[in-house]
Amino acid sequence: MVLYETRQNGINHELGTSGFLYRSNKVMYDKKTSSMWSTLHGEPVIGPLVGKGILLKRRSVVTTTWAEWRKLHPRTTVLSLNTGYERDYGEGVAYKNYFATDRLMFKTPKSDTRLPNKRQVVALRSHDKTHPVAIDIEFLKKTPVYSLKVGGDDVVILTTLKGASRVYQAKDHTFKSWNGQGKVTDANGEKWTVSESGLTHAKKGTLARYPSHQSFWFGWVAQFPKTRLIK
Repeated sequence: MVLYETRQNGINHELGTSGFLYRSNKVMYDKKTSSMWSTLHGEPVIGPLVGKGILLKRRSVVTTTWAEWRKLHPRTTVLSLNTGYERDYGEGVAYKNYFATDRLMFKTPKSDTRLPNKRQVVALRSHDKTHPVAIDIEFLKKTPVYSLKVGGDDVVILTTLKGASRVYQAKDHTFKSWNGQGKVTDANGEKWTVSESGLTHAKKGTLARYPSHQSFWFGWVAQFPKTRLIK
């Protein structure tokens, strides 16, 4: 899942899934012009909107369990599974056979065996769209506080034991330890409050979330074959 703001320069681009794939990644379309959009780049690639300088602003997504999320946000509401249609929305039902193996449904231009095809990675790109980075989620589970540079951006990734990773701007701050819940400690021993929107210190202000999402390794590396991999 990739999250974008669809309103730009006063225009709301209403997007849907086209049913087409490019390098095993879904292609979006906008309902007004039928232009095709790259899901991972957030910009039109075919049609009348190409070359118009449109680039959707990315937002952060966290992949977590319902139990972890509800503990942090007990007043969260969810969509009902009682849709009126006869479809089983139980966990793991859709594409059960597909996820049971590492085989792909559609071919990609090149196979990259540094990770299994369907291994989850935290996917990052610098604000100038360059310097793609993929971090193996299994590595992050063992490294709950991980700092790195993405292009010229200093970021820190906080990961729970269940593999829920949230990425924040770090700027000139270094973080050392995290209790997995509400507080992360910096190199000076000072506590910062962890929230969905940022890391907050009473005197030093707030470090905002950094755009990120989790992806299958095969899909990310197919789109960004020169990606930096951390595992």
